[in-house]
Amino acid sequence: MLRLISAASALALTVSAGAAAAQDFRGLARQDLQAAHDQLRDNHPAAVIPGAAGDRFRAWLDAGLVDAQSKAGQVQSGDSHAYLMRYYANGFRDGNTTIRPTYEGLGPFFATAWPGFTTRWAGDHYEVAYVRQGLRGAPPVGATLVSCNGETAEDLARAKLDRWEGDLETASGRVRTAPYLLWNRNNPFTRGMPQTCTFRQGRRERDYELKIQPVDRAAIEAAYRATVYTPGATPLAVETVNGRPWINVHSLADNADWAAFFGQVESQVDAIRGAQGVVIDLRGAEGSSQNSTARGYGLANRIWTPEFTVSRQPEAGTITYRATQANRQWFVDTLGRMQADPRFVQESGPVIEQTAAIVAAFDAALAAGQETFAMPGRAAVPDTGAANPVQGQVVVLVDGGCTGGCLDTLDLLTRLPNVRLVGSTTGVDSIFIEPTVVRLPSNYAELSYGHKAWITRQRGDNQPFTPAQGLAYTGNPADEAAVRAWVGTLFQ
Repeated sequence: MLRLISAASALALTVSAGAAAAQDFRGLARQDLQAAHDQLRDNHPAAVIPGAAGDRFRAWLDAGLVDAQSKAGQVQSGDSHAYLMRYYANGFRDGNTTIRPTYEGLGPFFATAWPGFTTRWAGDHYEVAYVRQGLRGAPPVGATLVSCNGETAEDLARAKLDRWEGDLETASGRVRTAPYLLWNRNNPFTRGMPQTCTFRQGRRERDYELKIQPVDRAAIEAAYRATVYTPGATPLAVETVNGRPWINVHSLADNADWAAFFGQVESQVDAIRGAQGVVIDLRGAEGSSQNSTARGYGLANRIWTPEFTVSRQPEAGTITYRATQANRQWFVDTLGRMQADPRFVQESGPVIEQTAAIVAAFDAALAAGQETFAMPGRAAVPDTGAANPVQGQVVVLVDGGCTGGCLDTLDLLTRLPNVRLVGSTTGVDSIFIEPTVVRLPSNYAELSYGHKAWITRQRGDNQPFTPAQGLAYTGNPADEAAVRAWVGTLFQ
């Protein structure tokens, strides 16, 4: 099912040091938290639908607000404001509910202090993944973190990372936040860099005193990239690795060069289909962008054919809508933009008709005083009988960076013959889809949440894709040579 995302692009706010100092960030944080709470309470479908996903939402909505508001007194800057907003949003345990700054924030490559090394999540523990060249007195690569200042590694991670940096209830959240465990990221709500940590190597445990190392962006970025797979400057490309087509799709963003990439795929499609093995590399393919699912489906249709894939697409079932005036207005505005675009009118009449039908259903539900209503999604298509044009085995390589529309794409790819999913556990997304974006009162942050409930989705709520036994990569995900060598063994 395509995600029709209509999100206002975030404005870059330039705030002078004097203006920032004059802001009452505590008051702005309290105001924004309350506004986010009220928007979600009044319009999010999870507030009124039954089931575990709704129960999870309702359990945090009010309790999380009280928790976050109790911390607002520590907000003294735009960065601490962003941390507290993230804390409240991440508490819903729903990757489709976020509160992000409307300005350029700290980013992943930032620290005010670090010990010169990083840790990674190794499935059930944190271990040293990278040590800055020339650093003495550091634990060796591979050593397991046991505790810091008498606090277990797990308790430290929960206090310092969970909700603040990501969702530690998910494997992908563990992986992406692990490098920050022993860094000081200038979060006033958590502890900074520990003084002493205990590491285990084999049966031996040893205490290490952590000493602050020089901090510069280049060093921090190199350390993070050496620990977590991070897509490079060219996210879309087709290359040949060990004699096999290797199709790189490390982004599903709208601003990627899709025309050139699809042209490359189309020009090599005979070689791709005739090869004895093909790799589709979806590591880091974050799918929160507009039409991200359409990009993934577009790739599948070019490698196979639309006639072959159409009957293998997952059935949409029904979609549940929260009947509120604000949600109705989102569709009214979307319909207006569609109708004002002559080319869209010419090429996408059925989409306009479907959107108009949804607006009419909103009107009927609101007139009847209903909290929700359901609309049928795309029906299943019978097998067309088209032959599989791809002759060889297809390996789909994934990691925790595969989210949103990437997961939708896997819903299709994993249903195709001779396809194996390999790598590491993907990210997750909830059944609450199609984000709506609301600017919060401070103008420093935007709330995004899914305003539809895909209750009948075949992939469950917050359910990742996990490679089967023997197809999981357990080495350093940032060691590209090792990853490619391992993938090569899967064709032997």
